Amino acid sequence: MAYLFVHFREKTTPDGEQVYFGLSKDGLQWESVNDGKPILWSNQGEQGVRDHTIVRTKDGKFFIISTDLSLANCFHSKYERDWNNISRNGSKCLSMWESDDLVYWSEQRMVELGDEDFGCLWAPDVLYDEKRKDYIIHWSSSHASNNYGDKAIYYTRTKDFVQFDKAQLLCRKDGSGIIDSAIYEEDGSYYRFLKSEANPEGIILQEGNTITGTYRTNQKFEEEMKKLGHGAYEGPTAFQLESGKWCLLLDYFGVPGEGQGYVPFLSDNLKDGRFIRSEEHFSFPYRFKHGTVIAITKEEYDRIKNHYV
Repeated sequence: MAYLFVHFREKTTPDGEQVYFGLSKDGLQWESVNDGKPILWSNQGEQGVRDHTIVRTKDGKFFIISTDLSLANCFHSKYERDWNNISRNGSKCLSMWESDDLVYWSEQRMVELGDEDFGCLWAPDVLYDEKRKDYIIHWSSSHASNNYGDKAIYYTRTKDFVQFDKAQLLCRKDGSGIIDSAIYEEDGSYYRFLKSEANPEGIILQEGNTITGTYRTNQKFEEEMKKLGHGAYEGPTAFQLESGKWCLLLDYFGVPGEGQGYVPFLSDNLKDGRFIRSEEHFSFPYRFKHGTVIAITKEEYDRIKNHYV
């Protein structure tokens, strides 16, 4: 087993907001791919992409899905340096690439999942629904239903990443926007990480019996997050190590520039919720930003690495 990390980089130039790969044999020690240069470039929409997710489908295909948003190209012009303008008018489509082998990728495709009532579609993620035999794509958006106020999480279903169901509300939080949803299954339960924008500010963990049903807050996780001292973390993504432990990566944005990037936390399981900060076990070649990790085979690891020698 090995691991692939699909991410972007914290840079003020357009090359940072592209698709990058990181590789690891154990999920702990990471290496850059392609000498730390982009694997895929966005040439549609805002010509910059962020918040990548990658999924391996049951028929062996891979899809990368990203927010169509470039601060380098548009923050000072189109959005007039105002995040409210981004929330209302940014990313109306998500960017998508498809591959059979993680090396050769299709042309970029723009996918419209919302309608005219949706603000920016942020930070997509994907989960396979074993019961329905389809894929749930979920993301955060502001919406006309509350006058583009606090963001909520929405979702659609697809079987082929070509046809998509009408978007529906997945969850909303009273008194706070929520963004950056990541959902995982373990032992028949579902665990949903979210970035809460207030009350508390920071990452929260919820547990539910079904993917789209009611969830409850994991108090042990909240206690661990309080120890961090502030809420400058976002973009949660998690994956299971070969040992069975779970690694949660949180994207730290509390300082400008290269000081930003992912921080690792480890837990024996998702239910316990006690994710302990564990930087001493990890090595990153540079500060990865908002992305997703998937398990890959040793053959896939070698294929990616050899292709970019």
